[in-house]
Amino acid sequence: MAHDLFEAARDAMKFAHAPYSKFPVGAAIRADDGRIYTGANIENLSFPQGWCAEPTAIGCMIMGGGKKIVEMAVIAEKLALCPPCGGCRQKISEFASADTKIYLCDEVGVQKIMTMDELLPLSFKTDILG
Repeated sequence: MAHDLFEAARDAMKFAHAPYSKFPVGAAIRADDGRIYTGANIENLSFPQGWCAEPTAIGCMIMGGGKKIVEMAVIAEKLALCPPCGGCRQKISEFASADTKIYLCDEVGVQKIMTMDELLPLSFKTDILG
């Protein structure tokens, strides 16, 4: 089941706008509506005004009607098993549960599976704060 997310993330990475870092990243979310939403990083010369692949995919999910992340794949062209950055981990946790699976990929597929809780064990909890 994760293979389709890997392929979607890999395909999304082709749309990255990374002229400054030269570090394309793609992400794919399977949402609670069963659909797959994708995103790529989009840089801007005025750092840090660009955004990562993961929030791009989250924005697509929300605008497409999805509410929750069921599972997610992330791939970077130049770094195998690239995890989401710290800020993205908190953004993902807003729409995920502690046991949501995050697939870290290389050029051939999913190579590591982590839960959201493993990636961000002390996240802000929306049920407490909001």
